[in-house]
Amino acid sequence: MQTKNRRNLIINTTQIVVWAGVFLVPSIVTGTMTGSMEQAIKVFTVGAMLLLPAFVLYSLNYYLLVPKLLHGGRAPWFYVINGAIIVGWLLWDYLDKRPIEFPQEVVEQFGQRNMWAMYVGSILIRVFVQLLMIVIAVGLRRIMRANETVVAELTWLKHQLNPHFLFNTLNNISSLTQIDPDKAQESIGQLSDLLRYALYDSEADKVPLTAEMEFMDNYIDLMALRCNELTKVEKALERPQQSVEVAPLLFISLVENAFKHGVNARYPSFVRIGMHYADGKLLFQCQNSLFEKQGSDHIGSGIGLENMKRRLELLYPGRYTYQQQADDSTYTVEVSLKV
Repeated sequence: MQTKNRRNLIINTTQIVVWAGVFLVPSIVTGTMTGSMEQAIKVFTVGAMLLLPAFVLYSLNYYLLVPKLLHGGRAPWFYVINGAIIVGWLLWDYLDKRPIEFPQEVVEQFGQRNMWAMYVGSILIRVFVQLLMIVIAVGLRRIMRANETVVAELTWLKHQLNPHFLFNTLNNISSLTQIDPDKAQESIGQLSDLLRYALYDSEADKVPLTAEMEFMDNYIDLMALRCNELTKVEKALERPQQSVEVAPLLFISLVENAFKHGVNARYPSFVRIGMHYADGKLLFQCQNSLFEKQGSDHIGSGIGLENMKRRLELLYPGRYTYQQQADDSTYTVEVSLKV
């Protein structure tokens, strides 16, 4: 909510600055060039009379008609009200004994009989400006609405990760209690730190890469607890010296997938996980032995992985690559991010 309020404040402030510039800049330029305050005031007065209808129409659409009617399920009323406003202003301008006075030079150039074309042209220009104000208001509101939709979807995707992570980790410790109760007790403390990160620290849009690597390091250790001596787990998480931030919990689904499909208690297995940052690029690599599951539960599929791919598309559009390949015995996945 705080982020949304800050964004709205920035947008509203920007609009005020832009409109103030549109109203004031012509008179300021005139005053500077002529040195006449009277001329500057005259330009401002004339400009304000011409711009005021456009400003009112824009503000009315941006703050009321677009969010309440167009996006509120009452689009027909949006078009009816805007059409009535445009027609009403035209009638006010041209029927209220205030015809446009063209300079004498213009009248002589086109001739009195052809002045109707000038009046029609002036009407079309006013209608165009008014429609342009409506289009700009609708466009800006659509952009804001799309951005809010993306934020809401990211929040939903992130919340899908936490229960999934908790379920798997608790299963790991539950298995460990039957093998080494002391180690299980130690792991519970470790799990507490992991959950604090997953449930609270990861609520931020971005987290330090070192914290994310530490979380993943501990998480891999907990996942490895269920493996027997036939499984070899290797990790190479190179913590960067400089300050770098990334989206939280982005690669956990890949780690889960590696242990789920890459470990078999009856055969030699391996899981290799690496993460490296250099020159603005983060590279995550995961490789595991391949023991394909039966049915539709195949490696490279699942809700967790689909969520991860969707988050990549939303958070790093055009700034990431995702590659996976598999042969008879090995599955490899590599994700590269520009951060």
